[in-house]
Amino acid sequence: MIVTRFAPSPTGYLHIGSARTALFCWLMARRHNGKMILRIEDTDQKRSTPTATMQVMSDLQWLGIDWDEGPNTDGPNGPYLQSQRRDIYDKYIQKLLDAGLAYHCFDTSEELQAMRQKAQAAKKTFIYPRPQNFPDARDIENARAQGRPVAVRFVMDQDRDIVVNDIVRGQVTFAAGEFSDFIIRKSDGFPTYHFACVVDDELMEVTHIIRGQEHLMNTPCHLALQKALGFRTPIYAHMSVTVSENGGKLSKREPAKKLLENIKNNSNIDLKKVAEAANIDIGKMNSFIAGDGTLDSREIDDIVKYLRVEAGIEIHLPEINVVDFIKSGYIPEAMVNFVALLGWNPGDNREIMTREELSKAFDIDRLARSNSLFDREKLKAFNTEHIRMIEPNKLLEYFKKYLQVNNLPMAQADDDTLARILEVCQGARTLADVENKCRFLFADEIKFDPKAVKKVLQKDGAAAMLAEAHDGLAKLDDWTEESIHAVVEQLCQKNEVGMGKIAQPIRVAITGSTVSPGIGESLVLLGKEKTLARIAETLKYLQSL
Repeated sequence: MIVTRFAPSPTGYLHIGSARTALFCWLMARRHNGKMILRIEDTDQKRSTPTATMQVMSDLQWLGIDWDEGPNTDGPNGPYLQSQRRDIYDKYIQKLLDAGLAYHCFDTSEELQAMRQKAQAAKKTFIYPRPQNFPDARDIENARAQGRPVAVRFVMDQDRDIVVNDIVRGQVTFAAGEFSDFIIRKSDGFPTYHFACVVDDELMEVTHIIRGQEHLMNTPCHLALQKALGFRTPIYAHMSVTVSENGGKLSKREPAKKLLENIKNNSNIDLKKVAEAANIDIGKMNSFIAGDGTLDSREIDDIVKYLRVEAGIEIHLPEINVVDFIKSGYIPEAMVNFVALLGWNPGDNREIMTREELSKAFDIDRLARSNSLFDREKLKAFNTEHIRMIEPNKLLEYFKKYLQVNNLPMAQADDDTLARILEVCQGARTLADVENKCRFLFADEIKFDPKAVKKVLQKDGAAAMLAEAHDGLAKLDDWTEESIHAVVEQLCQKNEVGMGKIAQPIRVAITGSTVSPGIGESLVLLGKEKTLARIAETLKYLQSL
């Protein structure tokens, strides 16, 4: 049986690159009626959090990527959190110690840094100086008594080249002596990533390891451990890199950089209020502006929301994590389809594909060696198509989640209203477009776009036509799209003007902008009372200009 595994480190949100790894592991398992394991590599106790673990699982579930074994799922290879498997790792580390293939070391971080700097000054690769005689129990006891860190290093073979056979890269040879003795158990008692993943891949009978190209350099160490422990070697496939439009990697730093750029370009922004909105002190805010510090995802989200709601400044940050795409109004079918084609293709001209079609077509041998481009315009095109294809009730559920995640006023609407909103916004590229088009329905007060006021409401005769529209609409007993269109058409004939000369002033009056669904649909959704009130308020506003 083919067994794949996705093994994230829960140190933050699920990056879209990690989601790609998970998707390919899932597709491989489903294609061959195999098994996918979700394993949480949380041995970095300083950075790993239970909240991040739950977020990773939630993001995978949103994408429709399920696992056969893992947290919250029964299976024969648990526990699936590495922090709960220390006794297993200790047994295999002791096996290496007993065989003379590992040894204890007591270097402080300062001492190691000094060694590295010395090697760098001599323009040499740093190789840890292996002791002639390995420390014994008394040495370990003395080191602990002195308060020195006690770790364990693996004895790396310095005499033989290491050859990695990779499905994507082919045969890759690493020269003897290129790798130093490396730590397999840290001073806090937890195993390192290198050691824990090798042990777990063996015990969980993983047959195929699909991961990012950046892990290729780790593989020689893993092969050396497998040989020393008498383990088999799984099949490796190191995926090519996905780059952004600017040519660089999809970096978690991109949103912070974009936010900083926008803040610097808006001199009227009150930094003290921005800091308060993000619940940070002004010192941290100033450090961020100066380029000396950064902000976490929550702080960035809070600032963007504040600037949009309170300052009227729309900032679109590049999506990097799965949750970013959820917040931007993408649906999982589109994300899965798009991400699957980053570095892989089905061998024909198909692009728009369902999960089922992808799993049937997936062939690991078709993973590309060349880098793939994360084309955001193409993603929007995919999203538009999948929104059109999806069953209405499912789209409604996605829309409700989008509204809840962004804590938007529209989330309070009932299902019938939301379904109607989706219906009148057919052709939308994202769920954010839908919300943006219909946001006016749930606003307590209208904030006018100055450009819309100048372009539409301040045109000669616009105010008079708006007043006529108010009076004509006020006489309607039957508030329907048909009756509203009849009033607008009558005004057009009376004033000998086109539909836009009447409909557009009404649109700006009720929404504050030139963007909304059709005028009849917009007015029916808003209701007669609110429509007339907003037109009346707009007429007063125009008199004050």
